[in-house]
Amino acid sequence: MALRDFALLVLVCLIWATNNIISKFVVADLAVPPLFYAAVRFALVAAITARWLIPAPRPRWRLIVVALLMGGGNFALLFIGLQTATASAAAVVIQLGVPITTVLSMVMLGEQVRWRRGIGIALTLLGALAVMWDPGGFVVSTGLLFVVAAAFLGSLGAVMMKQMQGVRPLQFQAWVGFASVWPLAALSLAAEPGALQAALDAGWAFVAAVVFSAVIVSVLAHTAYYGLIQRYEANLISPLTLMTPLATIGLGVALMNDPFGPRMVVGTIVALAGVLIIALRPNQVAPLLLAWRNRAQ
Repeated sequence: MALRDFALLVLVCLIWATNNIISKFVVADLAVPPLFYAAVRFALVAAITARWLIPAPRPRWRLIVVALLMGGGNFALLFIGLQTATASAAAVVIQLGVPITTVLSMVMLGEQVRWRRGIGIALTLLGALAVMWDPGGFVVSTGLLFVVAAAFLGSLGAVMMKQMQGVRPLQFQAWVGFASVWPLAALSLAAEPGALQAALDAGWAFVAAVVFSAVIVSVLAHTAYYGLIQRYEANLISPLTLMTPLATIGLGVALMNDPFGPRMVVGTIVALAGVLIIALRPNQVAPLLLAWRNRAQ
């Protein structure tokens, strides 16, 4: 890989990691309701990418379903989870999307999984469970359960997306924004009274977070990543994206005072080792999944 492209990939991973911390800050510290935050974010994405909506890829119904799974549904659950879960723990638990996608690829795409990826699936699951484990017993926080649900929706969307052909990155972003903003706005209006006032109270910090997540993360960083996977093999790019959860954990510990004891260390190492094994094996949906997984938070 050219040094310039490697530097670009490092920058993309750092942007994704920074956004993970920002999302946690918005829904937990600024107390902006998660559905409202997601709705505003997707409204801005839809406005920026509106020119790529037409012509719409077919089948249109599948595109809308995928957009809702990987967009509105995934982000809504993830932001709800981040209200109580730490960004560091969420960065590890969201890795469950990789083995979930592998299993769904077997069922929906007929992909074969050999013993090495089977080991990777087991390690990722064990690592995530270690992060969820409490010394006094197996206690899973409600927040992390929402993160697991978000991982499942994103994985299902990634597999369904693989069954479509000819969808360009910005075109997909346009449909994710357009399809997601309406149900999120309606749900926020019904379930989050006072959401607008909370956003106004948050002030420019909320505005800056939305602009960063919509413009820098969803449009620029995601497009740059797709350019890289078009130039290089997925088996080279995919393992390097593990810089994102590692950077998220580092930023979470440094900026958010996330706990990072022996249990978290072991869980992180085991889970990321499992993801690395899966990513190194050729498969059909790794590039799309890893793009979603890293920018999702």
